[in-house]
Amino acid sequence: MTSSARSLTPLQWLICAIAALGFAFDIYEILMAPLVVGPAIGELTGARPGTPAFNYWVGMFFWIPALVGGAFGLVGGYLTDRFGRRRVLVYSILLYAFSAFAAGFATNIYMLLVLRSTTYIGVFVEFVAAVAWIAEIFPDATQREKALGYTQAFSSIGGLMATGAYSLAVTYGASFPAIAGGHAPWRYTLISGVIPALPLILIRPFLPESPAWQAKKAAGTLRRPSIAELFTPALRRTTIVTTLMFAFAYGAAFGAIQQMPRIVPGLEEVRVLDPRAIQQTASLVQAYQEFGGLAGRFLLAVLALYIVSRQQLIRAFQIPGLFVMVFVFYYAATHSLEMTKWGMFFAGVFTVGQLSFWGNYLPRVFPTHLRGTGEGFAANIGGRMIGTSFAFVTTQLVNVVPGATPNARLALAATMVAAFVYTGGLICSFFLPEPKGDSLPE
Repeated sequence: MTSSARSLTPLQWLICAIAALGFAFDIYEILMAPLVVGPAIGELTGARPGTPAFNYWVGMFFWIPALVGGAFGLVGGYLTDRFGRRRVLVYSILLYAFSAFAAGFATNIYMLLVLRSTTYIGVFVEFVAAVAWIAEIFPDATQREKALGYTQAFSSIGGLMATGAYSLAVTYGASFPAIAGGHAPWRYTLISGVIPALPLILIRPFLPESPAWQAKKAAGTLRRPSIAELFTPALRRTTIVTTLMFAFAYGAAFGAIQQMPRIVPGLEEVRVLDPRAIQQTASLVQAYQEFGGLAGRFLLAVLALYIVSRQQLIRAFQIPGLFVMVFVFYYAATHSLEMTKWGMFFAGVFTVGQLSFWGNYLPRVFPTHLRGTGEGFAANIGGRMIGTSFAFVTTQLVNVVPGATPNARLALAATMVAAFVYTGGLICSFFLPEPKGDSLPE
């Protein structure tokens, strides 16, 4: 990552590395959910797949941690503006890493939900702190766009790591030490979430604070953050539109894409396999989506340098994504494993590309003293509280939509949710404010 002005310093490379690690394991923790939810719910509740009780707990597993994490994530945005980007970033990563580790030892569904909730709190706070930190470390606009774009691309690396970790747990779990009297792959997958805490403990003393935030703090000119200020005339439209669009983007991820591992086992060529092969196939489809997400993040990073209008940039992902999502979930997911794999690749490109967009856009529309608070409101109230609720919507729609099998009903429910959120996001894009210049607002 270089600009025409100068190359990155060793310290800036270190900062990018820590942010990339954080982004990677953010998604690592989240994308464990669709892989482990079925086995975990089955073991801890005794409910059978396809029953209303099973669907209820699946919805709770996706929604409750996201709801709690979103609420505390908003507080984390405030704390990021109040006490600094670095401090909040470091402690948020430690929180989600050790919570994920403990979740692997859950003995009942309530313990699992509590620990997944504290995991999500750390994940959601980390995103806000890391985006503000990276944006303010790079005053040069081109360097900033590249740094935000390419470090966020590691989120998709995290998704691939989650898929790989689960596949390894399924394949070799029987040789791992027993937990709760068994060798359940979902437990080993959750425990692996502690990994990012280990290097962070060693590197933390060398990490600097954001220069922009530190300068204002030292000069006594840093204003107190205020959620109410987000709804003043100058920022009201920005706050509302970004919150809604974040919600719709997350709705596509949680209400449709994360349901695919439970749809795949219903495909004719998959359901004849043995249970372990079925789980490995679902994991493989997830990997295609993660590779697509990685491609989408890099595509966003490149297009952001050439498409000036942010409205046009986001629509470059929304319009083709609408057609891809409907095709994948309505037709491919019930007819062909091969079409499903490649369809999920492109679903990842267009959905994850949108999620990456917000890391580049939000720092440019909120001032320094509100940057974490504004990002936190859009990301956590919009994305993590409202957007993730579409997972619950999908799991409840399954109980009323037609279909020959539970998997087919889930595919149809996911289609309906995907079409709704993509259309809603596209409509909102026409009201998205354009940033004023390349410099970050003071």
